[in-house]
Amino acid sequence: MGEVVGAGLIAHVPTIVLPEEVRRELNHGQDSTLVSGLHQLRREVFDTLDYDTVVVLDSHWATTVEFVVTAQSRRHGLFTSEELPRGMSQRPYDFQGDPELAHLIASKADRHGTWITAIEDDHLPIFYATTNVWEFLGDGLPDKKWISIGVCQTAEGEDNLRLGRALGDAIAESDRKVLLIASGALSHTFWPLRQLRQHEAAGIEHIFTPEAAAADAERIDWFKNGDHARVLETMAQFYRFRPEARFGHYLMMIGALGEGDCTATGRQYGEYENSVGTGQAHLWFDRPADGFPRPRRTHLEPLTAEQPSMHDAGVAGS
Repeated sequence: MGEVVGAGLIAHVPTIVLPEEVRRELNHGQDSTLVSGLHQLRREVFDTLDYDTVVVLDSHWATTVEFVVTAQSRRHGLFTSEELPRGMSQRPYDFQGDPELAHLIASKADRHGTWITAIEDDHLPIFYATTNVWEFLGDGLPDKKWISIGVCQTAEGEDNLRLGRALGDAIAESDRKVLLIASGALSHTFWPLRQLRQHEAAGIEHIFTPEAAAADAERIDWFKNGDHARVLETMAQFYRFRPEARFGHYLMMIGALGEGDCTATGRQYGEYENSVGTGQAHLWFDRPADGFPRPRRTHLEPLTAEQPSMHDAGVAGS
């Protein structure tokens, strides 16, 4: 029987892979604590825990008609970002995938009233929400498997939780020990281009609004106290501050960990920092002594003649 042995809300901002001298130039001579935080997280968690597979819940990979999980046996190549090619250019990545777990996750879609497809195509694009965190937390650990699940841009909060429940069910049914990474930010509004270069330093005074910084700080405090129920109960209020990917990366993660039943306390690595207006932090949730709560069951209404099954629904694109 498999289990989640740890999980984290992790920042993937491009700044972390810039040369140190460039990071310091942008930050008044100081380095980003997000970098030292990732190094510490690697030493204390990824180099020491017993685990088989890392599942990245990738807030930069936006699908449309379904959730998609990578199912290649290996992913490797050179990554250049279409968004920031000057700062992330031809960065090498090379890691094993976990096709067996990917297909098991996809097989749980109907049970939870959602759509999940495992894709093995070697030409499937990869995104820096995966590669940046792999560079810090996975590079040099060739026996560890990494897979990614994209956020679905048409998904609502309940859909993200259902994906998480399916993920948790699949892990429990497998023989895998898994780490989950919700790769993404908290509040996520960028400064306009003509103002942006005045706000590249890490100080929280550069967060887009003081109210957004306060909302982030409130949730970081709840994470540290293990109050995931409160985070979930106040999602409507948090949406005012445009969390990255509508906080789908976190919602998928907490769906796998029991949602409001989860009381795992967060340990922060590095400080809360700005990235051109957005709120960034690393929070790690250790496995409780008795394990994370089992994912909740999804309540499904009986199918009617007007309500086709998942397999009959088909797909459409735009």
